[in-house]
Amino acid sequence: MNENAFWQLIDECAPATPEPEAEQLAVALTNRLTAGPVAAEIGFADQLSWALYRLDRKEFGHDLSGDGFLYTRAAVVPAGRQTYEAVLRDPQRFVPYASDRIWAESLLYVPDEAYRRITGEEWGRNTRYSYESYSNTAGWADA
Repeated sequence: MNENAFWQLIDECAPATPEPEAEQLAVALTNRLTAGPVAAEIGFADQLSWALYRLDRKEFGHDLSGDGFLYTRAAVVPAGRQTYEAVLRDPQRFVPYASDRIWAESLLYVPDEAYRRITGEEWGRNTRYSYESYSNTAGWADA
């Protein structure tokens, strides 16, 4: 799954509400990925990890706990690609997600649940990029 396919899947599975609910999106994504090949689930996991890794930067998370920062970064994804890219360009756009404690922890479990449903096995989460808070060392380096 490439980046365009990832964002298209997010858009297709997002609830039709002004503020997408992460829980509803997670259920829709899991169901959609479960209906396809395991390669789609793995591709989704890689793209989700990449998106979260790119937001793992000091200017976004300097005042948040590790878990809070992770769940808040995940909350940017349901807003769609346009909003996500705007947040990347302007850290001030991240502030509402952090200050309103908008969390999307449920999105983090989509790859695991889809993989389990497809294969009947647990997945070890081997993605190219770690989405864990502070793993993007370049994003936390002093400029």
